[in-house]
Amino acid sequence: MKSLAAAGAAHDILRDNFRDTMAQAAGSVTAVTALDGARPHGTTVSAFLSLSMTPPLIAVALDGDSDLLALIRRTRQFGVNVLAVEQSTIATRLSRKGPDKFDGLSWSLDHELPRLPGIAGWVAATVEDFLPGGDHRIVVGAVVDSEVDPGVAPLTYHRRTFGTHTPIV
Repeated sequence: MKSLAAAGAAHDILRDNFRDTMAQAAGSVTAVTALDGARPHGTTVSAFLSLSMTPPLIAVALDGDSDLLALIRRTRQFGVNVLAVEQSTIATRLSRKGPDKFDGLSWSLDHELPRLPGIAGWVAATVEDFLPGGDHRIVVGAVVDSEVDPGVAPLTYHRRTFGTHTPIV
């Protein structure tokens, strides 16, 4: 029988190895947003994906204790801003905790949701479902609007650094 200390050490090793493995998976960087009255809320999310084309569905994973998740549960809608390669400072800013993330940050309303300027893509969604996901909740959204700016390179995250995609020719 393993001791508690050995079990804890094994868990720490698995967690660290998993974190390193996931750092190898390049992903888009998005800002998930919602509106609380006139006040925008948002956070940086890399766990964003297209779930279905018919009907158009997306999924994002949010920390189970986040204020943004509580707001989305209440308003039943959210936006996904696919950040542009030049927006790494916005990604870093929105990844921190606190109510002042949007102070001095430019944004506009689109489908009654906060939308950032200069983004590579935009999706407005209404909540279809909430699913458990460990310490996170998976929010399934029915897409109500979607736009892309094909001239804007997306911001990606790989090996704990920001970058962008380079096509193989």
